[in-house]
Amino acid sequence: MTKVRAIFISDVHLGTRRCQAERLLEFLRDYEADYLYLLGDIVDLWAMGRGIHWTPAQNTVVQKLLKRARHGMRVTLVPGNHDEALREYEDVSFGHIRIARAAVHHTADGHRYLLIHGDAFDEIARYHRVLSLIGDHGYSALMNLNQLMSRLRRALDLPGHWSLAGAVKRNLKRAVVYVRDYELAVARHAAEQGFDGVIC
Repeated sequence: MTKVRAIFISDVHLGTRRCQAERLLEFLRDYEADYLYLLGDIVDLWAMGRGIHWTPAQNTVVQKLLKRARHGMRVTLVPGNHDEALREYEDVSFGHIRIARAAVHHTADGHRYLLIHGDAFDEIARYHRVLSLIGDHGYSALMNLNQLMSRLRRALDLPGHWSLAGAVKRNLKRAVVYVRDYELAVARHAAEQGFDGVIC
């Protein structure tokens, strides 16, 4: 097992078919850390409102996170938009996992990083909830198609993983501009707060 100082994980989407719990378990088997930051959308409460898909591997992810927290790893959960209901429990610990609206990570060389999910800077998620939910349905459909294409690529013995969602995002100029503006807004906010950077 490789020992690192901090691990940052987001968008696990436990409770959904698109959750890649097995891949996360492989990662957690290979890495140990002093700090583990769960930066939002760990549990997908939006999707679970439409139907829950919970596998044994997803159970194991939860058990492994709780076990690590019990054994001294400092685990902080910063809820995102898909698990925003957990924001009501700010400054509460569940099984040694602390819930916070935002966190600060101090690097070994003294830098300070703001840790957030980032949905507060997403204009659609923040002000247009219906559009956000429609986008979530569309993204789920895209991810299902992506899984089908991944199986087809494996069956045809094509090399590497290819993300359909990533290709669509890269090829939409408006999406590129939106992401750039989003990144600038998040970075500006972190700088105004006196942080050396932001992880979201």
